Amino acid sequence: MTNQIQSIALDRLVAHQDNPNRMSRDKFAKLIRNIERTGHYEPLIVRPCPKKSCRSCKTHPEQGRRNRNPKEDKRKCFQIINGHHRWQALKELGHKTADAVVWDIDDRQTDIMLATLNRLTGSDILDKKLALIKRLNHTAFNSRTTELAKLLPQTANQIRRLTKFTISDCKKAIENHKSQPLNPLVFFLNDKQQAIFEKAMLAAISRVEENRSKAVKNAAALTHIAQNFINSVNLSVNK
Repeated sequence: MTNQIQSIALDRLVAHQDNPNRMSRDKFAKLIRNIERTGHYEPLIVRPCPKKSCRSCKTHPEQGRRNRNPKEDKRKCFQIINGHHRWQALKELGHKTADAVVWDIDDRQTDIMLATLNRLTGSDILDKKLALIKRLNHTAFNSRTTELAKLLPQTANQIRRLTKFTISDCKKAIENHKSQPLNPLVFFLNDKQQAIFEKAMLAAISRVEENRSKAVKNAAALTHIAQNFINSVNLSVNK
């Protein structure tokens, strides 16, 4: 069966040797916690091992001991296209099988999928993202930000900062950027960096129109600083 969710034994799944996606230890730990907490995960995407070669199966320790017949390996082994970290997380949690969708695709199509599946993503709608984080933080986790940070991509400090924004601030910013989605940026500076940053922001904000909200003026000022840097670099290169 293809394009249907199947339950496949973990020892019949092998990683694609050219998978370019890597996850940090922190994010991988969060992935494990999410699966452990909910029992749910997005099904993996796999394909039957290539017909011309099944080297992955032969080098896979559990399969090598269990099956000595290459034809049998090719029939039952599946190569992971998307979901390598979910596969590893399930193994860490002691699962024996994984839900997966089998795609019947060739090597060229597989390479395209490996290059795109983990990279083709959308952007958050800022006010909805903040509302969601606030609801999780205050209801499900009773403002225990550290506990929430164990499951979300954001750190505890990032969540605290994001929850300080109001939905009305977001809506004002969105009104000024109707044609484009907004992307939140959270970063941290030491004291020296912060002093330099604030001095630059004050200078840049003075060039921004007065009738804008604080959030919009900050965004415009930061963009102004970045654009001036790009212009200066381009000018020095062209000299």
